Amino acid sequence: MTETNFRTTVFSLIALVAVVGAPAAFAQQSDTPKDTAKPATPAKPAPAKPAAKPAAKPAAPKAAAEQPILLGQYGDWGAYKATPGGKTVCFALAKPSAAVTTPVGRTRDASYLFVSSRPSEKVKNEVSAIVGYPQKAGADATAAVGSASYAMYTQADGAWIKNAAEEPQLIDAMRKGNDLVIKSESSRGTHTTDTYTLKGLAQALDKVAEECK
Repeated sequence: MTETNFRTTVFSLIALVAVVGAPAAFAQQSDTPKDTAKPATPAKPAPAKPAAKPAAKPAAPKAAAEQPILLGQYGDWGAYKATPGGKTVCFALAKPSAAVTTPVGRTRDASYLFVSSRPSEKVKNEVSAIVGYPQKAGADATAAVGSASYAMYTQADGAWIKNAAEEPQLIDAMRKGNDLVIKSESSRGTHTTDTYTLKGLAQALDKVAEECK
């Protein structure tokens, strides 16, 4: 899957999910130094302008169908459905139950794990992740369930299974397992270990399959 398609079908949906209900506790800073520039001196207030003609009517809000709808919450996993551009997308989404960085204390944006289905593209149960920072160029991430480990191709701050033929095996292991661990490295050399609980995933995937046939 190309980075462009990955971002338009996954990243944009995450942004919408965040708007409609992601906990504020998951709003983190990026894995880059903070801007330390001094704030600009406030400008003097401009004199009041004479009343203008009524502004044009604001554009109509996006249709509700284009925004992710929560189909159900199962443990740490939410099942969602959306129709961006009229094309149905269903996905199971979770945030890490634990996250460790080396060096300790490095900050980054929020991370997520996705299992998505897009019937119009004949894609079912695609496993992908957002790790919250630009990753080291040319370095694979890994996803592990128990003793089984799977290489993840990385691009920008996204990662997905390198060998798509392994995804059915991974999904089966995720349905039966307790935790999935994703390890990655940022462009600044930060090593991150994100642990996702798999409790509720099977039910979330069943709901996704029901809605995205």
